Amino acid sequence: MPVREILLLGNPQLWHPSQTVSNVRSGETQEIISDLAETLSDFRHRQGFGRAIAAPQIGEHRRIIFVKLSDGAQPMPLINPTIIRASREMMEIWDDCFSFPELMVRVHRHHEVLVRYTDEYGSQQTITLSGDLSELLQHEIDHLDGILATDRAKDTRSFALRRVIK
Repeated sequence: MPVREILLLGNPQLWHPSQTVSNVRSGETQEIISDLAETLSDFRHRQGFGRAIAAPQIGEHRRIIFVKLSDGAQPMPLINPTIIRASREMMEIWDDCFSFPELMVRVHRHHEVLVRYTDEYGSQQTITLSGDLSELLQHEIDHLDGILATDRAKDTRSFALRRVIK
């Protein structure tokens, strides 16, 4: 259950699609979830921001996300998450990423999504999220598909350093 190194922009592994998790209760899956939890906690402590991390960001190409959906909520894993419905309404936002913590990317995202996933106990769940939480899950699911926010940039001028945006 160590803190894992987060792969940074330029590492070709970030563009590899992830494999579906077939055994949620396996030791390997539970170890990845634990490592994601530790790595998220460490990143938040060191950087002061961050709500979610995807397994490919630590070099594990499995469809697992570890996310903290609100300040009062316990962080939780979403295994094999899939967007099953997305609103027609779009929003434009500055997106950030653990894999390029100093860079912000202006992207378009769906305002609301319905996501189906498996919880850590093997039960199918659905969750509807809107606004920044919708953006968050779209970003993390993109990681599972080998897509980065830089790939979704609105245009070639949609990049800025975090310190300039804040």
